[in-house]
Amino acid sequence: MSQELLQEFRSAYANLELFPLLNQKEMERFKVEYQEDTIDELQQLVEDDPESDGKIVFTGHRGCGKSTLLAGLRQKLEKDYFVVFFSIADAIEMSAVNHVNILMAIAINLMSEAEAKKVSINPTIKKGVENWFTSRTRVIEKNAQGEVEVGFDIFSVLKAKLKTDATVRDEIKKEFERKISDLVAQINLIAAEIQGTIKKPILVIIDDLDKLDLARVNEIYRDNIKALLLPNLSIIYTIPIAIIRDTFLQSLIDTETDGQRVVMPVVKIFSKGDSRLENAHPRAKAKTILCDILTKRIPPELIEPETIDKIVIQSGGVLREMIRIARECCRICLRNIRRNPTEKIIIDEKVFIQAINKLRNDFTISLGKVELEILQTTYQDFIPDDPKQQEFLDLLHGLFVLEYRNYDTWYDIHPILVETLKNKGLIG
Repeated sequence: MSQELLQEFRSAYANLELFPLLNQKEMERFKVEYQEDTIDELQQLVEDDPESDGKIVFTGHRGCGKSTLLAGLRQKLEKDYFVVFFSIADAIEMSAVNHVNILMAIAINLMSEAEAKKVSINPTIKKGVENWFTSRTRVIEKNAQGEVEVGFDIFSVLKAKLKTDATVRDEIKKEFERKISDLVAQINLIAAEIQGTIKKPILVIIDDLDKLDLARVNEIYRDNIKALLLPNLSIIYTIPIAIIRDTFLQSLIDTETDGQRVVMPVVKIFSKGDSRLENAHPRAKAKTILCDILTKRIPPELIEPETIDKIVIQSGGVLREMIRIARECCRICLRNIRRNPTEKIIIDEKVFIQAINKLRNDFTISLGKVELEILQTTYQDFIPDDPKQQEFLDLLHGLFVLEYRNYDTWYDIHPILVETLKNKGLIG
């Protein structure tokens, strides 16, 4: 077995982890200039907010690169802002997220970031805040004098409990659900103390809210959006793209945030309808960007140039899907190296087809008659019969359907699913 070839594919496989670029080292290795207009739009809303307490809703398909873009925004703004960036998935079990523990996570991460950046908070105020959270959450026992024992870090304990302890989460929800203004008052006290010390406005960026189930997101925003907008600091919330298809929710969000909603579009590989044409050519700029992202992760000697183009096209312009296809190709090659240790293995047409077939099966297995009919109509008309139909929203959320934007909004099915519809006789 060629240990050198095996190690090269292992490295490429590791480079294709489905994680955003969050730190400087990752940025230097893999970053490609991408969606600069979207970063500029977010930056403008943050920097030109006269009160420095605006709330921005950021949406886009799962896997389109929002997390990496937000990390880039943090880097651009952290010289002039006290930026708190965290993933809700790291803070709370995703199935348990609600408006109360989102606000609790903001408080915890504000204090954690202040500690990490060695922000000097007035000891009297800090102690008062710690005692307030201790008495309301009861995660740390007080001593006989009614004070927190020296050495306890209430926010570190709360952070751990919020993530792992369902009982504590339930108690926190019961305690604050009808007293949300009390919790917000403490957030504002922490924020005011940080701002007063470092003389910078605060920006909180909460990632991965868009990965929640649609029903949970609906509950959080439909019933509790006013609570999420109460803190006196700038916050960027992420939401699933399917949510803004709901007329009531879209109107509610736009009203409550003064229309500060930013959509990150999918990279449009083909103009509307062009992918149906024989010998269609992808848009040059879009193809170049996506090919650059891929070739930073896979050495050119491991993949045929024609296969790079095919992976890009089959991704539909969604970064996560492009990485997922390439990663599956690497898995196949790693197995082939073990089976055929004397052969020169590369990602070629055969490997690509095997990977696409596997991923297509993963997609298709969950499709019923209703979903197939929606996909058929969307493919033919670039829009479903009813964009508000729950099954369509689920398909949009799950990347079975992709949304594209130029002067208007249109939809197409994931390129991997075209063959599925052809095999079922639903399209020509």
